[in-house]
Amino acid sequence: MDVIAFDKYGSADNLYVTQREKPTPAADQLLIKVIATSFNGSDKEMLRGSPFYARIGGFVRPKSWVLGSDIAGIVEQIGSAVTDFKVGDEVYGEMPGYRGGLAEYVCVDGALLAHKPAGLSFIDAAALPQAGTIAHRGIITEADVQAGQSVLINGAGGAGGSFAIQLAKHLGATVTGVDNEHKLDFMRSMGADSVIDYKKEDFAQNGQQYDLILDLFGTRSPKTVEQSLSADGIYLAVGGPVRRILQLFMQEQRIQQSSGKRVGMMQVPQSREDVVAMTQFVVDGHIKPAIDRVFEFSEVQQALGRMLDGRALGKIVVKVSDA
Repeated sequence: MDVIAFDKYGSADNLYVTQREKPTPAADQLLIKVIATSFNGSDKEMLRGSPFYARIGGFVRPKSWVLGSDIAGIVEQIGSAVTDFKVGDEVYGEMPGYRGGLAEYVCVDGALLAHKPAGLSFIDAAALPQAGTIAHRGIITEADVQAGQSVLINGAGGAGGSFAIQLAKHLGATVTGVDNEHKLDFMRSMGADSVIDYKKEDFAQNGQQYDLILDLFGTRSPKTVEQSLSADGIYLAVGGPVRRILQLFMQEQRIQQSSGKRVGMMQVPQSREDVVAMTQFVVDGHIKPAIDRVFEFSEVQQALGRMLDGRALGKIVVKVSDA
């Protein structure tokens, strides 16, 4: 079977097609024919080997790793111990360890997979898992956003941001989106009430305060974001440079005690429950996956390059095979 791998950190040019044996499922595994996969921030970090934690398991160079955290496909074979799925089921979810989906077939257990709703396309299903989990965790699980609150999303024009805008608006919040100048109209189309070009305006220095700041870039210092929060406000960073992560861990308690504001990292464990909960908003018609473009399997370098250079509006999806 065809697999798209890389064995050197850097750019999308390092991706290459290689042949690997079609896997055979263990007793607790499913063999899935992958129909579609999509790219996320984890793919960018893994390919570039930055931040440094992305090199866990391959500090000097990756060992012929395969990108692709989100998959949607069809169960082709099941192990003897599998009871929740059967051959022919349409499924979707995350790959364990955030990688492995850029292949014609994958073998995984069913812990992170869910049955795909009949009305949901494979393309939309592949766009949901990681980005949808981030949005659901940030807007609902961690912040419990309520009607009338003000929410700022830094990096709102990307994969997780497009879901977060729509979810916060559905809950009745006033939403500000921050990203580059090419994504301003897109953020408005997702429902953002106001937008900021980060190159022209620093949201942490404009005097505005927010009930929630969901930072999908995670580059702000704790002191900077503290002043941008309302009383009892919450700042949640997703990823970011190691030095910023350490700063947040070291100052989170001090800020909470001195001001009552919450400033810290948002943990985003791989979670079938979050994916299913986010999917329900899509099935009910409240949210729609924002697909920037669907690329063919042979166009993976071009697809990932579009995400890496910041041009993608929402999700980049790769069609691996026909259903």
